[in-house]
Amino acid sequence: QVQLVESGGGLVQAGGSLRLSCAASGLTFNMYDMGWFRQAPGKEREFVARISWSGGVTYYADSNKGRFTISRDNAKMTLYLQMNNLKPEDTAVYYCAARAPTATAYKYWGQGTQVTVSS
Repeated sequence: QVQLVESGGGLVQAGGSLRLSCAASGLTFNMYDMGWFRQAPGKEREFVARISWSGGVTYYADSNKGRFTISRDNAKMTLYLQMNNLKPEDTAVYYCAARAPTATAYKYWGQGTQVTVSS
């Protein structure tokens, strides 16, 4: 059974930082590309960042380039999202997800972790 469990969310003031983690189990982690998504109240889920199975290729949404860094530790089967200079508009539930490198859709999803940025 595949499980993706996010942690590290919380309440932070604007300009602050948080690091999210996503612990994976039940899958061959180093064979999956991983991504972070977020969903704010009343809005659709949106892409945040993704990283290739090896960690060698990363891609970010324009809204967080230069502020967020995605990384992974395949030995620990864990995905990370370092978020700096947070803004109130970053408030959302953040989800990690896994997809096969040849797939377009993400197959496995975590339950999400809440990030709230106060102004």
